[in-house]
Amino acid sequence: MHTGLFHSIDFNADGKHSAWLSAPFSVDRSPYFHVRTPICVVRNGEGPSVLLMAGNHGDEYEGEINLVRLIRIVTAQDIRGTLTILPFANMPAVMNARRCSPLDGGNLNRAFPGSLEGTPTSRMAHFLEHDLFPRHDIVFDLHSGGTSMAHLPTGLIEESDDPERHKRATELLKALGMPYAFIARNGVDAPTSMAAAARAGAIGISGEFGGGGTVTPETMSISALAINSLLIAAGITDKSLLRTRSAPQTTRLLKLDSHDQAIYASRTGWFEPAVDIGAEVKEGDVAGWYHDFERLGELEEELHFAAAGIVISRRLHTQCQAGDCLIQVGRIIKD
Repeated sequence: MHTGLFHSIDFNADGKHSAWLSAPFSVDRSPYFHVRTPICVVRNGEGPSVLLMAGNHGDEYEGEINLVRLIRIVTAQDIRGTLTILPFANMPAVMNARRCSPLDGGNLNRAFPGSLEGTPTSRMAHFLEHDLFPRHDIVFDLHSGGTSMAHLPTGLIEESDDPERHKRATELLKALGMPYAFIARNGVDAPTSMAAAARAGAIGISGEFGGGGTVTPETMSISALAINSLLIAAGITDKSLLRTRSAPQTTRLLKLDSHDQAIYASRTGWFEPAVDIGAEVKEGDVAGWYHDFERLGELEEELHFAAAGIVISRRLHTQCQAGDCLIQVGRIIKD
C-alpha cells in the first residue's frame, strides 16, 4: 500500500481509455496521498505501438500542450494499433512549473531505471522502463530547453551499437521533418529515457522543441509537425492529427558526443553571448563574454568555441554560477 505504482489500464482493450497512474506518497498534508498522473491509451486492433510522452521536465511545454490536445481529439478510428499518450510524465514538476519534482527533487530524465521502493520520481522511472516502454515499438519523448535555456528545435536519438536499430531510429529521426537533428552518445547505462527505451527493447526518439519556459506559434507548429510525422512514419495513422502550419524540411544531422562542444561557467559571472542558436561557428570563434560585476576594473573574459558546428542551445539567464552550461554546439555530420 505504500510502495510501487498502480493503475487500472487494460492495454489489450480496443477503444479509447483514460486512467491514472497512482504512486502512494505520504506528505504532511495527507498521509495517504497518491501522486496521480493521467494517461490515455487508444487501441484499434493489431498494429504498431507508439508511446508519446512529455512533461519529463515540468517546464517544457510544447509537448505537454500538443499531447493534451491530441488526447482530446484522437479517436480509435484514427489509428491502427496502439497509441499511448502520457502528457505529464513528472506530474508534480509540471504542476509547479519546475524542471524537477518539488516532492523529492527528482529529475525524471536522470532517474532511470528507478525503483518501486523509491520516491515518486524513482517509481515513475521504474514503471516506464519496466512496464510501459516494453509494451511499445517506439517511445517519443518530447522536450525543450526549459526555463533556463534557448534551444534550436531539433530531433534527437541516442547512438546505438545495433546497426539495424540505429538505422531505423535514424530513419524515424529524419521523418520528423525537422531542419536539424542530433545524435547523442550517453551510453546504454545512462539514466535517461532514451537509454531506458533501448534497454526496454523500444526505439527511442526525442527532441528539443523550444525553450525559455514558454511556447511560440512556431515551436507549437513544428512540434505538432514532428508528432504527426512520427505517427505516419510509424504506420499508426495515414493522416495528420494535430494542426500545423509547418512544412517538413530536409534534416541536417548533427552529433553531440563530447563535453568540448559546450562552454561552462567556471565561477559566478554574467554571460553575454556573441551568437544565437542556429548560428554556424568555427573552432576558435568568439562565443561570448563573461563579466564580473564585482570586479569592474577587470576586462571581461572572452570565450571561444572549442569545436565547430551549429549552436543548438544557449543559457537564457545572464547571471551564472560555476558549472552552468553557457552555450553548446552540435558537430555537423558530413554527408
